[in-house]
Order: sequence, then C-alpha cells, then structure tokens
Amino acid sequence: MKSLYTVILLLFCYTVSYAQEHRVSGRVVDINNAPIEYATITLYNADQSALLNGTFSNSKGTFSLTNLKPDTYILKVRFIGYRDFEKTVVVAKDMSLDSIRLEEDIESLNEVTVTSKKPTLKREADRLIFNIENTALTEGNMLQVLQNTPGVLVLGDEILVKNSNPTVYINNRKVHLSPDDLSQLLEGSSANSIKSIEVITNPSARYDAESGVVLNIVMSKNLITGYRGAINSTFTQAVFPRYGIGTNHFFKNEDISFNINYNYSKDKINRNGDDTVNFLDSQNDLEESWRSFTNRNTWSETHSLNANFDYFINDKNTLSLSTSSLYLPYFKYKIKNNTTINDDNDEFLSRFTADNLSRDNKYNLGFDLDFSHTLDKGTITFNTHYTTYNYDRNQTVLSDFFNENNNFIGSSAFNTEANQNTQILAAKIDYSLPITEDSNFEVGLKFSAIATESDVSQFDVDLATGTETLDALNSDVFDYDERVFAGFVNYAKTTESYNFSVGLRAEQTNVDGQSPLTNITNTQDYFELFPNASFQYNIYEGYSIYANYKRSIARPGYADLNPFRFFLNENYVVAGNPNLVPSFLDHYVIGATLFDFVTVEAYYQNYDGAISEIPRQNNETNIIEFTSVNFDKTVEFGFDLIMYYSFIENWDTSFVTSFYNIEEETNFGNGFVTQSQWSNYSELYNSVSLLKDKSLNVSLSLTWLGKNLQAFQTVEDRLFSQLAISKSVLNKQGSITLSVSDIFNQHDFSVSTQYQNQFSSQFVDIDDRYVRLGFRYKFGNTRLETNQRSTNLDERDRLNKASN
Repeated sequence: MKSLYTVILLLFCYTVSYAQEHRVSGRVVDINNAPIEYATITLYNADQSALLNGTFSNSKGTFSLTNLKPDTYILKVRFIGYRDFEKTVVVAKDMSLDSIRLEEDIESLNEVTVTSKKPTLKREADRLIFNIENTALTEGNMLQVLQNTPGVLVLGDEILVKNSNPTVYINNRKVHLSPDDLSQLLEGSSANSIKSIEVITNPSARYDAESGVVLNIVMSKNLITGYRGAINSTFTQAVFPRYGIGTNHFFKNEDISFNINYNYSKDKINRNGDDTVNFLDSQNDLEESWRSFTNRNTWSETHSLNANFDYFINDKNTLSLSTSSLYLPYFKYKIKNNTTINDDNDEFLSRFTADNLSRDNKYNLGFDLDFSHTLDKGTITFNTHYTTYNYDRNQTVLSDFFNENNNFIGSSAFNTEANQNTQILAAKIDYSLPITEDSNFEVGLKFSAIATESDVSQFDVDLATGTETLDALNSDVFDYDERVFAGFVNYAKTTESYNFSVGLRAEQTNVDGQSPLTNITNTQDYFELFPNASFQYNIYEGYSIYANYKRSIARPGYADLNPFRFFLNENYVVAGNPNLVPSFLDHYVIGATLFDFVTVEAYYQNYDGAISEIPRQNNETNIIEFTSVNFDKTVEFGFDLIMYYSFIENWDTSFVTSFYNIEEETNFGNGFVTQSQWSNYSELYNSVSLLKDKSLNVSLSLTWLGKNLQAFQTVEDRLFSQLAISKSVLNKQGSITLSVSDIFNQHDFSVSTQYQNQFSSQFVDIDDRYVRLGFRYKFGNTRLETNQRSTNLDERDRLNKASN
C-alpha cells in the first residue's frame, strides 16, 4: 500500500510540474531592425509532426505564445519575401527571445508574385464583392478596375450603377471630388494595393441618407514598415493629345503612417454636336426648325492631391489628418456654333453664329481630422471636416446674324462674370459595440453646416465703343445656408446560415436661400426617417437567397437652387430653380445566388420628386432653357443576371445583363406627361494572362446600352468597347500598359425629345476614341501596401454641379 501511495504521489508531483504553463515572446525585424507586422509565428513539437500553437506579429513586430507546457519545441517565423526562420526552443520557464531578424529572399518573392490568384465574385445581402487582390487586374489603375467590375459602368468621366451615380469611398472613407476630378484621381492611382471592390446597393444607416449606392474600394492592409514610392505617366492620343504624370509615396514606422498621392494632367478635349429644335405654333404644328452645328474644345490643367497622416498614439488611440484637394489654375472653354433657321417647308430663313470663350479658375480643398479610441467594449471615433471651395468664370460671347440672303446684318456681344464661394463644416461621432462574436451594434450623431455665396453679372457690350453696360435682369446675388442634424442606430448579425442588418437614420434639415436682387426666398424645414434592412439565408454552400430595402434622399445641388440665368449664347441658357425640393427613393431587392458564380435578382425603385436637368424650349421667345425640375413620378424595375467564371487557368470571364423599365410622369403646366421605356444593359468582360510568369495580360470589355429613357429624353443604342494590354517589366518593378477605347466607333449617341410642345433632337460626338500608353515604376520597399483614404461627407458632393 505504501508503494502504491508513493507511486501516486510521484505521478501527482510529475503532473503538477508538467501542468505548469509558460510564455514565449519575441520581436520580428528586418535587416534594418525595422519591425515586421503580420509575420506568421508557428510552434511545432520536436519532430514537427504536429502544429501546437501560432500567432502573428503586431505593428511593433512583437508576438507572444502562451499556455506552453515545459518541453522542446520548433519555432518557425515566416513572412512573404523573406527567408524562413527556424529555431529550437526549450521551454522550462517564461522566455523572452532575442530579436528575430529576417533576411530578404528575392527568389521567394518572385515565386509568390508569379502565383497569381483569380478574381472572385461574392454576393451578400446588401452588396456585391469583387475580390481582385494579387490578380492581373491590379497591374492597371483604379479606374480600369472599376471598368471591369461587374455591374459598374464607366462612361467617360461618369461612373454609374443601375442608372445612378454611386458615392465612391476608399476604405469606407468618401472621396470628395466631382465626377471629372474623381475620374482623374482614380486614373492616376495605381490599383496594385486594391483588395476588393464593394458595390453596396443597400448601405447601412451608418452612411449618410444621400448615399443611395456606395462604391467602396477596399485597400489591402499595410503589412510592414518602411518606405514605398511610385511614379507614373500616361500619353493619350484622341482628337488631340493629352498628358498625365503622377507620383505616390508611403512611409510607415511604429508610430506614424504617411501617404501622399499627387497627379497632374494637361488635356485638350474635343466634342461636336448636331442639334435640331423644332419650334411649334399654338397648334403644336411645325413653325421653324433650328439646326445647330457646335464644336466645343476645352483646355485644362489639373492638380489633385490625396494625402493622410496617421499617428498611432498607443494600441488604443489613433489620430489622423487627411486631405483631398483639387486645384484647377487653367481651364479654357471654347464653343463655336452655327445655327441655320428654316421654315415649315424647310426653306432657308436666316442663320447666326455664336462664339463663346470662357476662362475658369477653381479650387476645392477638403481637410479631415479623425480620432479613434478603442474601449474595453467597442470603439468610438470622432471626425471633423472642413471644405473651402471657390469657383470663378469669365465668359465672352459674340454673335453674328445673317438674313434670308445669307448677308451679314449685325452683331451682338455680352460678357459674364460668375463666382461661387462655399464653406462646409461637419462633425460626427460614432460608437461601435460588438455584442457577441457574430453581432454588432452601432450608433452615431452628425452635424453639418454649409454656407454658399454666389453672384453673376452680365454686361452688354457696345461693339463700336467697347463700352460695357450691366444687364440688371440677368444679374443676381444668391446666399444659401443649410444645417443638417443626423443620428443613426444599426444592428447586424452574421452566422454560418444567415446574416441580417437593420438600421434607422434620422435627419433634420434647415435651408435658407436668399436672392436680394430678385426678392426670391427659399426656406425649407423638414425631418425625415430613413430605415434600411437586409437579410440573407445560406441554403447550403454556393446557394443563398437575399432581400433588402432602403430609403434614401437626394438633396438639390447648391447651384441647382440658385435662380441665376447663365447664357451660353443669345438663345441657350442654363437656369437654376429655387423651388426644387429633395427627392426620396424607396429601393426594394430580392435575389438568389446559384452555383456560387451566378446571381439573379429583381428590383423595384420608386422616386418621389426625382431631380433631373431637362431642356425646355420656349416656342414664343425661341430660347432653350436647361433647368432642373422635380418629377411627380419616377418608377424603375428590372431583372438582373450576374455571372463570373474561369473557363481555364488563365482565362476569366464576367457577364452582366439587366432588363429594366423606366416610367416618368410630371405636369409641366399643360397637363400630365407620361413616358415609359424597356431597355437592356449588358456587359461582357474577358481577361487572359499569358507567358509562363503571367506578366502579360490582355483584357477586352464590351458594354451594350440599349435604347433608354432619361428625363423625358430618349437615348438611342450604344456599344462601348475597350482593349487593354499590360506587361510587367524591370523585374516587376515597372509596368507598361496600352489601351484602346471605342474600337468599333460606337460611343457617340443620339437623343430625342418629343412631348406636348417640346420637339428636339441631338447627336453627340464625344472625344472618347483614343489610344493610351502608360508606364509605372515602383521603388522602395515594393511589398508595402497603401492606406490612402478619404473621409465621409455628402455635403461636399453637391458642389459638383456648380462648375457645370
């Protein structure tokens, strides 16, 4: 019995001793003693037959392995582009290892680069996720990636998703630039750090109510410290040559992260138009037909800057300063117009020419200050934003008139000076609380204040003396102030079998617009709720069904509310509408994902007071006025099919098609007008990687836009095409790209308007057929990723229309 007790005692002592747990910690650095973040640390048993523990290094390169029993282990450290590190560790107590220094392995890095992944497409209840990390698509620029994203249409400088302009974000932070400026920024920015593109058709309540559709560019997380840079240049030959250069730089260490992206472009763009306006008599019969041939040329120089600075105060606190800024020191706009006037028998009556020369100066400077604090439970973030925007235009218009014998009979001229100054200040606070491992609760508050001062002065010119006389009827001043108070709550839960999100946003808006010269006042005060919900059920792998709903708002642009009348010539004028009110959208979607690569869905959109700019002809004064109006009814519904598939190893194909109907209805004062049109949008994209190392990539995209209805205007069929070829050179430090747009010369389009006493048509020849050659060279630590981003603010977007 004593022997038994002795054995039990010895076993107990051995077990207690063996059960003691220890910790092994260390630090991973490169040859310059800079920390390496996200290095993989694994711990094996002595014969490496079993993986026992593992972790990743943090931003300071440190790691810790806990709950280790006394024993002999094999410690391995790995990180892409470095030689593997292996060490035998005998654990008998807590251990702090010496710094583990990893050496670069160029051969290993090249092998990883050669192994290219394939793009994948994933459908969630509220979004479509297009993953492109480490694929051939990242060899181009950001705009090219968007052009190849299923469901996203890029028409020149305009980005569309389901016939609407999405709000573009980078890493869930908004890019505060106009469509033209945004296009230049994306085209000059490398795509090599993009992880995925998220097409969010049902944004949560965290997003502003104006964010109807969000296009979020998700960047790969910064991996290691150090410096990375790149330079790029493009040459484009269209009707006229265009040039662009840019550079981006990124630096990160333990305490700070800094990124800057600068682009400069010099462009001359041509556009031709053939417009016909049929002026009608009181019986709506043809009285006169005015046909105008117009040539437009724009010369511009643009500087754009996107930068951000992060200071990592400690593990729980981060302070960030960022800017998205644009400076346009030179913009010249020249229009040459020749209009012929015929009677109802197509007999020549007269003609006139109008030459318009405008010179603009514009800057748009936006700054954000962010602070993020991690609590014991959840994260709280603060953001303040400030934008200063200034726009000046000086315009000269000279018109010559000819009689029925085509003899010169006289001239007229006028000059216009237009200015707009806008200040935006916004602040918000958000709190995110993980309730469980698979659920999250969010709440936030926001305030924004916008102040705009604008004026326009038109002067009639005496061509004999050069004397200018103020035209008081076409001169005005407009002051606009807007305040928006907002708050939101959102709850989301994700499990293996289902996920859902439900939220509610409330916004109180106060508007005061004053035009003292015309005694026009626009005062609005309204409170609105914006619910949203999404649900997805995963039937089994590769098969799921989903549904979502969202209510959103579209506020009028500041320039749209401005009552000014800006004349392009004697008979064409752009006018504001101080009576505009916000538009509201209810958006419903149901759909399913099949075989993991096919998505089918049906959608319904109901707009209350949709805002659109339309041309209105005055048959008595023979003036064409372009103005924005609220439609009484706009309904769109349709059926979509999205496919993404890889036929063979190096060939990827995506196909999108949408059959949809648009119905518009409004009362222009002569009774209701109702129009509807079925249409089709289809997109086919193919990408092929060639050569053994897949360094040569060829892609072809074809997009069909069928006859469709846009603001009571019928736009005829169009076929968009683009061929792109990219080749990695200089040990993959550089890349050369060649792209051809409008291969079949089908980008130009025809538009017609015909209802009640409106009867016109136009053919637009856009300068979108080109050959482009680009080169990009990367230097520094090319494995670094970018943290470039911009900050969320809807108010700034509405500045876009001010420069039209």
